[in-house]
Amino acid sequence: MILLNWFDSHPRRVFAAVSAACVAMLAFGLYLQHVVGLEPCPMCIVQRYALILVAIIAGVAGAGGRKGLHVGAGLLALLAAGFGGFVAARQSWLQWYPPEIASCGRDFYGMIETFPLKRAIPMIFKGSGDCTKVDWTFLGGSIANWSFLCFLGFSVVFLALLWRTLARKS
Repeated sequence: MILLNWFDSHPRRVFAAVSAACVAMLAFGLYLQHVVGLEPCPMCIVQRYALILVAIIAGVAGAGGRKGLHVGAGLLALLAAGFGGFVAARQSWLQWYPPEIASCGRDFYGMIETFPLKRAIPMIFKGSGDCTKVDWTFLGGSIANWSFLCFLGFSVVFLALLWRTLARKS
């Protein structure tokens, strides 16, 4: 109950915290890609876009003080987090029950060498790793598992914010 009261009195801080968490997750993903050398798959790229969307929406809502903005941003962020969670859940399922033939795309340099630049640039954003491959784990969970849990947590936070904001209006 104390947590819900905090949501009531500090919705801007909650939105800002979610935005900061998304930025931290994106930074960690880039660290894994560029420092550790893990190649993101197409589903990882889609999850990154969902995180960017949630971060932007939550950041705008955290910067604004109007209650109507909080409701609209909460709904949009909930949809984006739900979509990201769906993609992460699908990737987790593919990792647990991999299909016999898995193909998620080509490598970056192969695309640049083979295709003209105007065809290669959109292909770059499709990712190049294998969606069923588990390259990194933490406490037994893959990146997709942890991503799903984070998106689920964001969704719960947005639902609580919406519930408290709408309950206060009536």
